[in-house]
Amino acid sequence: MRLQILDSARDDLIDGFYFYEKQEPGLGAYFLTSLYADMEALKILFGIHPQAYRGFHRSLSNRFPFAIYYTYDPEAVMIRAVVDCRRKPSWIRRHIENA
Repeated sequence: MRLQILDSARDDLIDGFYFYEKQEPGLGAYFLTSLYADMEALKILFGIHPQAYRGFHRSLSNRFPFAIYYTYDPEAVMIRAVVDCRRKPSWIRRHIENA
C-alpha cells in the first residue's frame, strides 16, 4: 500500500513542527518523527480506525495530541489532515472539510 500525504496535511505537519519547536528546540523534529511513524503504520492498519467525519477515518497519534484524518482506495492511503485535538470541534470540522 502506498502512502500519500496531501498538501493540506503537509501544511498541518509544518504548523505542528513550528509550534513544538517554539516550546523547546528539537521537540519539533521529534514531533515529525513520531507523526511520520504513526502515518507509516497506516500502510498496514488502514481502515481499522473509525470514520470520524464524512468518510474520513481518524487515527490518533501515539505520542502527541494529534489526529490523522485519512481516506483510502485500493492503491493508496491518502493523509488529508493532521489536526491538533485540542482545537474546538467546530474548527476541526471546517478544517477537514477544506482538506
